[in-house]
Amino acid sequence: MRKEKHHKGWNEIKTNDSWAIFKIMGEFVSGFEKMSAIGPCVTVFGSARTQQGDQYYELTVNIARKISEAGYGIITGGGPGIMEAGNRGAHLAGGTSVGLNIDLPFEQHDNPYIDDDKSLDFDYFFVRKVMFVKYSQGFVVLPGGFGTLDELFEAITLIQTNKIGRFPIILVGSQFWKGLIGWIKEVMLGAGNISATDLDLIRIADTEDEVVEIIDAFYKGHTLSPNF
Repeated sequence: MRKEKHHKGWNEIKTNDSWAIFKIMGEFVSGFEKMSAIGPCVTVFGSARTQQGDQYYELTVNIARKISEAGYGIITGGGPGIMEAGNRGAHLAGGTSVGLNIDLPFEQHDNPYIDDDKSLDFDYFFVRKVMFVKYSQGFVVLPGGFGTLDELFEAITLIQTNKIGRFPIILVGSQFWKGLIGWIKEVMLGAGNISATDLDLIRIADTEDEVVEIIDAFYKGHTLSPNF
């Protein structure tokens, strides 16, 4: 009897997995349809825990405003902290403000600076990350936690392996990132696990002007288009 119960439970799991495919497809279809109509955007990543008044919150507002004034929309994860600051900067500049929200048991809630018709909800991290990568002309990465690093290294890996076209990846806050960059150079590169040219995929900036200059310089020689 125990074996039979276990067998039935396993079949139920497999059936649920099969039906989940349709929900996943639905998220992809909805995301592609909405994002493809928005135009060139830059994604801003960073901690959901950063509060208004923090130096990086205020810097993010200025960066997003400057990027919007340069003609790009702003995409964030749609939540609080650095994400809110990114959407807020776009909103202040009258630019396109997109939020790709994820259903989480903590931290995540929509911020009020996303355009009403540009707030998308996702249940699956991997679908949401596809939207970030496909429709971003650049990643601007502020100090954050595991989620920020996950999105950063996925983009670096996809570009490194030629799975997507190259776009600017800018780490903002040299003081915050110097330990990670030092480790990459000394340990990863020293062990031969990456090539010296891989380091060129990352740029460091400390001001909004530096961020926009890096993006503008890159697109003087590259076409603005979806990445795959």
